[in-house]
Amino acid sequence: MRQQPSSTVDVLRELPSPLFTTTDLVKIVSNDNMFLYRALKKGYIRKIASKVYWNILFNPEPLKVERVACFVRQPSYISCEWALNYHGILLQVPQVCTAITLHSGTGNRNRIRYGGYVIEYSRIAEKLYLPEEVLNLNGALMATPEKALLDATYLRHHVPFADELEMDNVNREKLKILATLYPKVVQKTIFPCKR
Repeated sequence: MRQQPSSTVDVLRELPSPLFTTTDLVKIVSNDNMFLYRALKKGYIRKIASKVYWNILFNPEPLKVERVACFVRQPSYISCEWALNYHGILLQVPQVCTAITLHSGTGNRNRIRYGGYVIEYSRIAEKLYLPEEVLNLNGALMATPEKALLDATYLRHHVPFADELEMDNVNREKLKILATLYPKVVQKTIFPCKR
């Protein structure tokens, strides 16, 4: 039988870093609730979401919103206005970081607050997930510019901030090809017929 770590600090050293889950914790300690209570009280960890914690003791630097969003609910990637801003297509800085996921859920389960922002999870059909259109940016997954624009149009039912988008950073040919994978209403919204 494996020997239990002797102190809170020893346990925190053994946990994945900088984020960990209660599932990670129960592999190391027998009473996870007591450990969490004590570590929170000492300020060694911070609760991010249900069953997700930040190991502040060994990682005091605040984590990027994108990394937190992708860790809390897996699989997920950052898209819509947040990704459009990241790629320089939308100049306005959004206050909501939209993470696309395959998980269903409703209400407050789909929103968490972190670092002055709201992380909101939106479900997408598996056939539209398109992992080849998702970039890995230092532990955070981000939609390509074209995918972000299509996701935003699909979820919002319109092109967000259409008059303010800097479309020079969008590959129009790639956008047209990817749009064929989405419902026709998305294609018509992005490429309206001109008369």
